[in-house]
Amino acid sequence: MDYIIFLVAMAALIYGADFIIKESERIALHFNISHFVIGATLVAFGTSLPEMAASMMASSHGKSDMAVANVVGSVIFNITMVLGIVFMFAKSMNPNRDLFSKDSAWVIVPVLIFYIMIQDGVIGRVDGVIFLLLMTSYLIFLFKSSREDLEGEIDTSLAKQFNWLKTVALLSVGFILTIGGANFVVESGTNIARSLEVSEWVIGLFLISLGTSLPELVVSLVAVKKGNAEMGIGNIIGSNVANFSMVLGASSLINPLLVDLASTKFDILIMVSASLALLFILANKLYNRAGGIFLLIILALFIQNSFA
Repeated sequence: MDYIIFLVAMAALIYGADFIIKESERIALHFNISHFVIGATLVAFGTSLPEMAASMMASSHGKSDMAVANVVGSVIFNITMVLGIVFMFAKSMNPNRDLFSKDSAWVIVPVLIFYIMIQDGVIGRVDGVIFLLLMTSYLIFLFKSSREDLEGEIDTSLAKQFNWLKTVALLSVGFILTIGGANFVVESGTNIARSLEVSEWVIGLFLISLGTSLPELVVSLVAVKKGNAEMGIGNIIGSNVANFSMVLGASSLINPLLVDLASTKFDILIMVSASLALLFILANKLYNRAGGIFLLIILALFIQNSFA
């Protein structure tokens, strides 16, 4: 029964996030915001809502391992699986924005801050406030650096269909599905972990984080298919920043999050490696199959060594 509840709850998470993503995009386009900013803010935050809801619920239940593993796993899957698949199947990606010079710091800085914070084995409330301030600085940076991206980029197709009443209603449904689904995902995930005699870290790292990364995969593929490469890549960069700053920040404010450095060392190393690989791809503009294969190799090593 727990397996059925887990799958239904995960579907609720994803569908809820989908409602939030679509309506957030309508609002953004209604106010003439560029594709990269949409991808890196509203869409990124929308696709990070499942992670945020799951980690905050896990934290409120005192399940630190599940809360932190969800973020670590999501960052790994966002970069290696989502971008790996996008680069493999996208026919051509030529972002107008210079992603390396403008956004590379936001790929690695949150990872470094996270690594420094966990050296004492806990992400406390002060750390959570620092993460939330990081999110604030990211938003300020985005809107200041992306003004030049606005010209000639706005798609008014969604804006013409804009309806405040419908948008607010669908956003409300999305939040209800996301929050409710998160509660059942954590509870059923914990029961599955106990029945399989595996740790809550493993459940968070694979089952929950893989499931909550599906919105990023769908949104990025659709964005690239429509020729919005900036939105696809911006979604992942923004989602990873949000995972560290908003998800861990909010979760640690509820309860300090304990981290077992000895048992999580390999997974954190993979997360750092994936972030460095993304930096390399941005620097060399490897938005193609070569970049995709590079990332999927890291994913394969992660899965193989984790289960080995």
